Amino acid sequence: MSACKTPSPVAQSPGLPKSAEGDPVFGEPWHAQAFELTVHLHERGLFEWSEWAQSLSREVHKPGRVADGSDYFDAWVAALTTLLVEKGVADGDRVLALQKSWQRAAEATPHGSPIQLANDPLAV
Repeated sequence: MSACKTPSPVAQSPGLPKSAEGDPVFGEPWHAQAFELTVHLHERGLFEWSEWAQSLSREVHKPGRVADGSDYFDAWVAALTTLLVEKGVADGDRVLALQKSWQRAAEATPHGSPIQLANDPLAV
């Protein structure tokens, strides 16, 4: 992530992994993409920061989350999805169908090859 003069409020999210210098770090490329998408949607005015914080907090504190925080970005994506559904931006059933399709595509993709939605054996 590039440095900027005005840090985004999202960088202060509780539980967000940080480097020794205090910058957000990401274990996987999709973590950074989820982070970036959330910042973008907030900056575009899709939701207030307090709404995001409440959604993320609810998700992070749900029973069944791992104590070591290794599923933090799973919670992040779930919180963003919930917020988008609540705002009427996304359809919950469609999101779930896409998640399942990506999972099938991942399982059908040979190791080392890029995962593409077209690899879903049930894709129409």
